Amino acid sequence: MGKYFGTDGIRGVANAELDARLAFRAGFAAATVVGEETGRRPRAIIGKDTRISSDMIEAALIAGLCSGGADASSLGVLPTPAIAYLARKTGADLGIVVSASHNPYEHNGIKFFNSHGFKLSDEREARIEGIIDSPEALPLRTHGEMGRVIRDTSSFDTYIDHVAERATGDFGKIKAVVDCANGAASVTARRLFRKIGARVKFIHDRPDGVNINAACGSTHIDALRRAVTHGGCDIGFAFDGDADRCLMIDERGELIDGDVILAVNAAHMKKLGTLKSNAVVGTIVSNSGLDEFGKNEGIEVLRSDVGDRNVIELMKKSGANLGGEASGHTIFLDDCTTGDGQLSAVKLLNILAATGKTASELTAAVPRFPQVIVNAIAATAEDKRRIMASPQLALAIEAAEKALAGQGRILVRPSGTEAYIRVTVEAETERKAGECAAQIAEIAESL
Repeated sequence: MGKYFGTDGIRGVANAELDARLAFRAGFAAATVVGEETGRRPRAIIGKDTRISSDMIEAALIAGLCSGGADASSLGVLPTPAIAYLARKTGADLGIVVSASHNPYEHNGIKFFNSHGFKLSDEREARIEGIIDSPEALPLRTHGEMGRVIRDTSSFDTYIDHVAERATGDFGKIKAVVDCANGAASVTARRLFRKIGARVKFIHDRPDGVNINAACGSTHIDALRRAVTHGGCDIGFAFDGDADRCLMIDERGELIDGDVILAVNAAHMKKLGTLKSNAVVGTIVSNSGLDEFGKNEGIEVLRSDVGDRNVIELMKKSGANLGGEASGHTIFLDDCTTGDGQLSAVKLLNILAATGKTASELTAAVPRFPQVIVNAIAATAEDKRRIMASPQLALAIEAAEKALAGQGRILVRPSGTEAYIRVTVEAETERKAGECAAQIAEIAESL
């Protein structure tokens, strides 16, 4: 991670860590870097989520882009995967999303995609950071070299059509609930699911600028669980604020997390002959049940570092076309270059329709090992580095590993998007995993 870029772009509390001045410099720097690389006037497309600060940050970002000589097309509120897809589809040099994904409304962020719809390389991010820290080294564009702003809403249906074309079943008998997290899916999900003929009840689709991810969406699934079970529905889908994640609830009210979503899709794709390299890519925090599932199904399970960009890198290296994270980022690389929650929902509906099985029947073959994740607060990037390098933390992890006696595993890592050290423990029982995780997290927070 760099000074500004984490695992998923630039993040921070709006007007505290991420203000209009930083957004301006980020836009100016991105325009400058891409302009130098292409030798021409760059074109950027920009989308945003529904949080109260998104308009302000978008405006500053556009001002920076134009001051750096780039044309900027504002596409309004759209999911992150829509911008990734449209960057590739329209030939834009940059796709930019103003969003802090699953974080609370007071946070915001800036995500960058290249012309192929993938996150920027480390080298490109480093060049952008260098200009952010020394904007005086490059003059603002003047006269005819300034960029133009283009208001564009025509791309909305292009993305909806793209996802809808991936629907292959008759969904008339399936009752679903969709939780839009009061985020970007609030403007797309209703039209998408109507277009594919799904019977859907929508909840949390009335954003007001401050209710994004608030007791709803993929980080708070209790409301969706109640809606599914009380309504006698077959499946529930929970997106996050920018709709690149999707977690699910089966007809019994049980959670279907990203690892299980991966497994169900992998098994189905293998039967169809569409699972490339006979492999699926998870992450180092994926539940060990995914490995067990792979052995049972004859599917190789590969693991990358946390972060969808790392998942995609390993997918491209291995030739796999399916990968993702337990948090609900599921990447169907033949269809999209990043996680797409609405696409994940459509893919699961396809499987329900094709098999005639219930969601709980589909997931029954996926083993789950007791796993607990505890977050220890680490306010700054320097705090994270200091804690992770601490001998006391190393001793605490060593003691916990001895207590597990080989019957489990421990992973401690700094979050790339939030002010936490994440402690993940798998053990024979959830109680034992919870005790070990809590002990390690307590040591981490004391350092």
